[in-house]
Amino acid sequence: MDPGPGGPVPLSPTHVTHLATVDTAGAARVLNDIRSATLSGRRTPLAPRPVIEESWSRMLRSGVDPDHDFRSGLLPPEEVRRRRETTRLRHVLPVLREGLLSVADVAHHIMVVADDDGRVLWREGSSRVLRKADGTGFELGADWRENVVGTNGVGTPVVVRRPVQVFASEHFVRSQASWTCTGAPIKDPRDGRLIGVVDVSGPLDTMHPATLAWVDSVAKLAESRLRELHLASLEQLRAVAAPVLARLTGRALVVDRDGWTAAVTGMPYPNRIALPKSPSPGRRWLPALGLCTLEPLAGGWLVRASDEPEPQGATRVVLDLAHPRRWTVTVSGDAGTWVHELSPRHAELLYLLALHRSGRSAAGLAQDMFGDPGRTVTVRAEMSRVRRYLGVFLDHRPYRFCEDAEVEVLLPASPGDLLPHSTAPAVLEARASAETG
Repeated sequence: MDPGPGGPVPLSPTHVTHLATVDTAGAARVLNDIRSATLSGRRTPLAPRPVIEESWSRMLRSGVDPDHDFRSGLLPPEEVRRRRETTRLRHVLPVLREGLLSVADVAHHIMVVADDDGRVLWREGSSRVLRKADGTGFELGADWRENVVGTNGVGTPVVVRRPVQVFASEHFVRSQASWTCTGAPIKDPRDGRLIGVVDVSGPLDTMHPATLAWVDSVAKLAESRLRELHLASLEQLRAVAAPVLARLTGRALVVDRDGWTAAVTGMPYPNRIALPKSPSPGRRWLPALGLCTLEPLAGGWLVRASDEPEPQGATRVVLDLAHPRRWTVTVSGDAGTWVHELSPRHAELLYLLALHRSGRSAAGLAQDMFGDPGRTVTVRAEMSRVRRYLGVFLDHRPYRFCEDAEVEVLLPASPGDLLPHSTAPAVLEARASAETG
């Protein structure tokens, strides 16, 4: 409704975000009123932003106390050191520092880098803000998962797998309301798995809407650096593979420890093959090749395909979605058992196929995923990637699991933890239906 000349202008979440750049205190008061009304069950003229409202709902379900800090304890220094030495985040620290720290110091921010468990591994930036962070438990080794300390710029991006800005009383826990925090996930380009989050945090008066794009762009630069390092390692493995493959006849390939192909002989070149979760030397069944022999190489595996007929029998497919941040598909049959960890998008697709055993067209999946049946190109591209490791167990036209496959889906105890990152209409509907019914 038009308020008319001189009438009050209705606020939207976007208006509040921009209001914060010119009247920080005013925007903070508005958000505090929204938070208070929402938590007390009263109607509010302005709803929280969707990403914040969804996070608050998760907090209420998990029993996080909005009025009291809860700190689960710091990791011992030796454990922080061990995690620093083993995470791939260590390779991109120079990129993050160059992209964020010079500006962060000037603007009185700090940069925080946490692993995929939400544990703070690095903190750098303004000494004044670092001291303030100590007072809220934002310390090295601290646990900043969303279900521990509430809606925040580290734990919430871990859950939703996308950049999130949390301003003032958008934080679920009251003691964090004097902060503005912006975090972006960093994913391993080899498999799409989350490896951590980079966050820029500071006092309320440092809030700016452009911070979200800035932090996300630096996170993307970090992922590009990881991609460069992976390509360099494949090149090194290729040099090792060349003389090995030259002596072989038949179908064979050399892959890295994640299944990415360095070199092949006697067969078409696959970009990647699915390996067992914990590969070991010997005869194994692989989805793309059937029966194979695996032999270890420096930095990877020599995979020699067998021409023996594959065992035939019933197949059992278990789609495990019980964990809110890691999802797997396990295939068992006469040829053995293997496990593949799923990306968020592939977890969504396989869940939808499990719901529709009779099958879904590309347009149907596009409607389920995006609310737009026209986005079939995206669906077909993703299904092509899924078929690289599940091809023999999937039919197409329409897309579906094979009729002779027994499919089981393991769901989380709380419906709200079903693929919590997902904004797919069909997944949102499934969550809502489970919660009400």
